[in-house]
Amino acid sequence: MIMPRGASQLLLPANPLFIAFSLVVGLLIDMVPVGRQPWMPDVLAIVLVFWNVHQPRRVGVGWAFVFGLMIDVHHGALLGQHALAYSLLAFGAVALHRRLLWFTLGAQALHVLPLFVLATAIAVIVRLVVGGMWPGWSLVLAPVLQAALWPIAAALLLAPQRRAPDPDAHRPL
Repeated sequence: MIMPRGASQLLLPANPLFIAFSLVVGLLIDMVPVGRQPWMPDVLAIVLVFWNVHQPRRVGVGWAFVFGLMIDVHHGALLGQHALAYSLLAFGAVALHRRLLWFTLGAQALHVLPLFVLATAIAVIVRLVVGGMWPGWSLVLAPVLQAALWPIAAALLLAPQRRAPDPDAHRPL
């Protein structure tokens, strides 16, 4: 099998409990009551896109929709606003998942930036259509920060898969 350019070692299979744990932690970080500012990055969106790229069979559009409904309920937003944005985000990530892994982390961040911009735009358009207020131009910074956090998220979320299962002299992989 030909290895992608960015892959320096073989990864262990992703633990489904770790995937669920990381999604719940992303949800909890988004629910921290620090006052939601428009420029703040959406950590749950980053984690959803990451797992949709790396494990598209385990985390798909359905989970993105469910987590979007949870965020809608928590933020008191129009029911379905974030669910629609996260579903489109997940669909785009699954569509890119085979191609995206061939690039370095910096190039991956540039490839997921349009997905984050699209998800933010969809959420704002839905809010404006139902009569909400314009959040301000600082909203443009959120997708950029999300894309900038992509390499950090990749390092953190792939760390459990990088450990050696039983290294010895006869099995170096």
